[in-house]
Amino acid sequence: MAVTHLLLAKPRGFCAGVDRAIDVVNLALELYPRPVYVRKEIVHNVHVVNELRKKGAIFVDELDEVPDGATVIFSAHGVSPEVRTRAAARGLQVIDATCPLVTKVHHEAVRYAQEGRPVVLVGHQGHDEVIGTMGHAPQHIHLVGSVEEAEAFQTADPERVAVITQTTLSVDDTSAIIGTLRQRFPEVIAPARDDICYATQNRQMAVKAIAGRAPVILVIGSRNSSNTNRLAEVARAQGARAYLIDDITQIDPTWLEGIDCVGITAGASAPEHLVQEVVEYFRVRGASTIEEVEAITEEVSFALPPELVRARTAQEAESAA
Repeated sequence: MAVTHLLLAKPRGFCAGVDRAIDVVNLALELYPRPVYVRKEIVHNVHVVNELRKKGAIFVDELDEVPDGATVIFSAHGVSPEVRTRAAARGLQVIDATCPLVTKVHHEAVRYAQEGRPVVLVGHQGHDEVIGTMGHAPQHIHLVGSVEEAEAFQTADPERVAVITQTTLSVDDTSAIIGTLRQRFPEVIAPARDDICYATQNRQMAVKAIAGRAPVILVIGSRNSSNTNRLAEVARAQGARAYLIDDITQIDPTWLEGIDCVGITAGASAPEHLVQEVVEYFRVRGASTIEEVEAITEEVSFALPPELVRARTAQEAESAA
């Protein structure tokens, strides 16, 4: 039996925050003197990072790799205030590509800390976004990554607990963790729809829509991408076999033995051309039916960082003079 039917989840791939972050790097390369540095991966996708590297972006892990006075871009995952302070002390020209939805969580963390509340951050230890968020209120934030950790969490002020979340988590898993916290701390303050971003929720919804029909789901995205890993987990929870791939070179034909229908999705930092390459992989091997399954329509966009807008306006004025 060969694969004859493809189900394409929609929405999939780039979200508004990723589009914005990539635009930030491309525009910075046009508007600012080279070299332009990027702290951490701008988004967690190897193909995106390699393409921007080819255009001239220099990716570094920490600010001490950036020369004094140089231009540096903060990734979409956000940074702590301590990183911003070090950048200012070094005279670095900072362009902030932090996703506005991550910035919203930072503001919540600061507000709750200023109110003297113990803050529970639902997230994954070591993720760039979590590190940045915890840096906004390190004395107040307690990281919880599972129901078990939520059950074990203790605080001297149980009536004033507030909850925030990493934006790229599994909606179902996070709901279970917050449910546990609500049971233990009835007065807890938790976001109505959590802090999980619209794009993460929508892509998980779209995977659920195809996982019941396709026994195998290919999830396109890099292994260090949190939202991409969560898509694979959601598909498996629906009973499908899910495989995470960066591109067509990682497709294992043994996954497809005895399968006539395959579902395809992509994490929020995976470009659409990778999806189309996977579609073509199956098309040349006999797939004749390609069905796009739309779970919800997305119409979201974010404005560019103001420092980049000012630089572009100045360049346009100079060109017109």
